[in-house]
Amino acid sequence: MASTPKPEVWQRGPVPGIPALLQPVAHALLQAEEELNAMMAGYEDTQLWQRPAGVASPAFHLQHLSGVIDRIFTYARGEALSENQLALLRLEAVAPQAELTVEKLVARFHEQIRQAITQLRNTDPATLTDFHGVGRKQLPSTVIGLLVHAAEHTMRHIGQLHVTVKVIRESRAADGGVEFP
Repeated sequence: MASTPKPEVWQRGPVPGIPALLQPVAHALLQAEEELNAMMAGYEDTQLWQRPAGVASPAFHLQHLSGVIDRIFTYARGEALSENQLALLRLEAVAPQAELTVEKLVARFHEQIRQAITQLRNTDPATLTDFHGVGRKQLPSTVIGLLVHAAEHTMRHIGQLHVTVKVIRESRAADGGVEFP
């Protein structure tokens, strides 16, 4: 007998300790984490840099997912990006990077989600409409705008990653295990 799938995170009720207005952000990030775990289970390191039809590789998406959460949550705290964050941003466009593995990239994503949930728990709802500039140009945003954008952007890349991983897996199976260039 097949087990009944769990409802999506947003259908399971409030995430403990998260202010009510930030529940959708926590739900989206935790949903992304669950989806990433499922889609990357058994994924091979040799497939990380494949770019079917020229789309972004799974490695790019995995790096970018962690990086976006880290960077946008930094802006939401009212801080500037560190040299390390800027260096990681530059590395997102570099391919391939032999030291990166599925395990390392998924672990980094889990850590970013853990840090994001902690930050959400510590966010004072009274600050949600406070101005927080983005980047060197201090583009206008608010705390809630940044947090919602981080969740939205994360889910967008989870969707793109899902399609890319599926195409790579299906193509490999159809071609008898032949890799994409």
